[in-house]
Amino acid sequence: MSLKKSILVIILLLVVDQISKIYIKTHFTYQQSIEVFSWFKILFIENEGAAWGAKLSDVFPVSDSTGKLILTVFRLFAVAGIGYWLYGTIKKHAPSVLILAVSLIFAGALGNIIDSVFYGAIFDESYGKIATLFSDEPYSSLFHGKVVDMLYFPIIQDAIWPSWIPFVGGNTFSFFEPVFNIADMAISTGVGILLVFNKKAFGTKTEISAEE
Repeated sequence: MSLKKSILVIILLLVVDQISKIYIKTHFTYQQSIEVFSWFKILFIENEGAAWGAKLSDVFPVSDSTGKLILTVFRLFAVAGIGYWLYGTIKKHAPSVLILAVSLIFAGALGNIIDSVFYGAIFDESYGKIATLFSDEPYSSLFHGKVVDMLYFPIIQDAIWPSWIPFVGGNTFSFFEPVFNIADMAISTGVGILLVFNKKAFGTKTEISAEE
């Protein structure tokens, strides 16, 4: 896979990711949802922290603002590292499956870092109203933005664990709870490719040829 094809994949994903986020942000109020199917909804939420909404301030003695800044800076370094990894794989003419996977991971990470870096400075709040792009009263500042999520797949809702199961028996549960976005899908797909096609991605040319 060439550098041009990798860049094309990254640009296409970034465009789709950002268009979807900006549309949701400028057409939905916070937690507003639309049911597409019984098992799929468009639900607008914002993630202030890392994966699953976790915050550094929940673990370390820092303020929410400081924790958010640290997390955003860490993400910037992570994106730079993934970008360097991607450039290296292309330069070394690594297997296309590896380049594709890293391209997807890089695009997803970059898509979410755009939210974290810029959204706090260009959007106002979405609570009880539809946000305005390039608002005169943004909800935060640079490096303190919230990641926009909207894809929700409640395939199983309010089911009950069988009573014979230890610890959770009798409790209700739903599957799938997380709300995510296009960037998250790109990262998950990239990681999935690396796990499923591990030998093709990291094997030597001799091993790949022998397998084929």
